[in-house]
Amino acid sequence: MSTAPIAFLKGHGTENDFVIVPDPDNALDLPAALVARVCDRRAGIGGDGVLHVVRSAAHPEARHLAGEAEWFMDYRNADGSVAEMCGNGVRVFARYLEHAGHVTAGDVAVATRAGVKQVHLAKNGDVTVSMGRAVLPEAGVTVTVDGRSWPARNVNMGNPHAVAFVDDLAHAGTLYTEPAYAPAAVYPDGVNIEFVADRGPRHVAMRVHERGAAETRSCGTGACAVAVATARRDGADPAETGTPVTYTVDVLGGTLVITELPDGRIEMTGPAVIVAEGRIDPAWLSETAV
Repeated sequence: MSTAPIAFLKGHGTENDFVIVPDPDNALDLPAALVARVCDRRAGIGGDGVLHVVRSAAHPEARHLAGEAEWFMDYRNADGSVAEMCGNGVRVFARYLEHAGHVTAGDVAVATRAGVKQVHLAKNGDVTVSMGRAVLPEAGVTVTVDGRSWPARNVNMGNPHAVAFVDDLAHAGTLYTEPAYAPAAVYPDGVNIEFVADRGPRHVAMRVHERGAAETRSCGTGACAVAVATARRDGADPAETGTPVTYTVDVLGGTLVITELPDGRIEMTGPAVIVAEGRIDPAWLSETAV
């Protein structure tokens, strides 16, 4: 591993926080152990994940998308594992591109492992992401916490989600560890689990255990999955009515607004903030490599 300092920034979207590592030419080696150390909130910088910023043409997983999006979000969970997509992360990623002067306010395309996401940077600070279409597999699961069990709706937003409706968000427990779910075979690569409680007409609140990160203050793809699952529970399907459906989703770190359009596309709007930047100490990197 190189002992040269690594530049980084820190950002968050509704308090889902990330360490941003600019690396346009994909020159850095970011093994899982290093990512986990960086995300450690006591021994490292601290974050729910790492946003590795790479030009699409320079990354083997994204070269085929280079004609559609110049930049690739190589997202890593806090435990170092690779993830397909992160909704809050892609907003923060786009905010970083603006901060660094790579793009200006307006529309920008971002490549992810779940495809190219279209992002709009508004002048008021909000960021809207076109999150693609939800897939609703028929297979569902039962989620269990502290002896209570609930049926969970299976929603895929480019990454897997299980959405359970509860009377009280406290029923989700501490969420330090992954809630039990069965049958496990429905999610062979793990799952993000959302617990949802009603707050008013087309207004819900959620807590989430994110795969590879434990409970987080927010989850963008999770909020989209929750909005879709809630709409179907409420009997609303824009594909059938031709009318968009919008839900306000409260997360621990703020509020996201999710709209499902008649063609199935889902738009997520919320804040994205860059809060700091600096360099990782080369000596610490050497210790991490041992």
